[in-house]
Amino acid sequence: MGYKHITIGTKSPKVQLCDLKSGSCSHILQGHYQEVLAVCWSPRYEYILATASADTRVKLWDVRRASACLINLDQHNGKKSGAAGESGHTAHNGRANGLCFSSDGLHLLTIGTDDRMRLWNSSSGENTLVNYGKVCNDSRKGLKFTVSRGCSPEFAFVPYGSTVAIYTIYSGELITMLRGHYSSVDCCVFQPNFQELYSSGRDSNILAWVPSLQEPEPDDTSEKLIPQQSVKPAYEDAWSSSSSDEE
Repeated sequence: MGYKHITIGTKSPKVQLCDLKSGSCSHILQGHYQEVLAVCWSPRYEYILATASADTRVKLWDVRRASACLINLDQHNGKKSGAAGESGHTAHNGRANGLCFSSDGLHLLTIGTDDRMRLWNSSSGENTLVNYGKVCNDSRKGLKFTVSRGCSPEFAFVPYGSTVAIYTIYSGELITMLRGHYSSVDCCVFQPNFQELYSSGRDSNILAWVPSLQEPEPDDTSEKLIPQQSVKPAYEDAWSSSSSDEE
């Protein structure tokens, strides 16, 4: 069903499912209290949908069902006093504005304006408690981040101010920061066929990043990816994605 419908999150707390053929709204998912900032289909089950909202909640839905959501993610895994019941289940301590399933659909990554990224078991809804540290996120809108496919280990590419942060998904390690944009990055998309990352920012630029073709020196701390300005095989590094802290 996920391949036949598109999902729309709006300023309304309702989530609308629209049929691609007819263009009409097939049904509405209700359960959020504020605007929906991000939606994402599971790559494993075409009928499973995740939604994130300004109400701090992230929900998993089976769109074949007309009843309430399957799981309301709880960052405390039900252990915090007063967290019992629907009202206590919050995924973040701020607006939840980013969602991305792992490539196998077994886990779900979420980010919020509490400057946290969390990894969840998408079957049980359990917070795996992987620590990614502070993930700066002051976006008032939805933030589009992505994960790698066909890589080992798997990586998450997350907009981080004017840079793109690369984390290992299951250990939480910050691998590097990709620098090249002059303003805030809003979107990251991974192309698995070419193992390329695309990022867009408020500087009106779209950058393509490819794996470095050079073997690093033993003491080389340069980044694993470099920005590609053209499709030519030369991969000229005119953007100079340094991992240093210099401006």
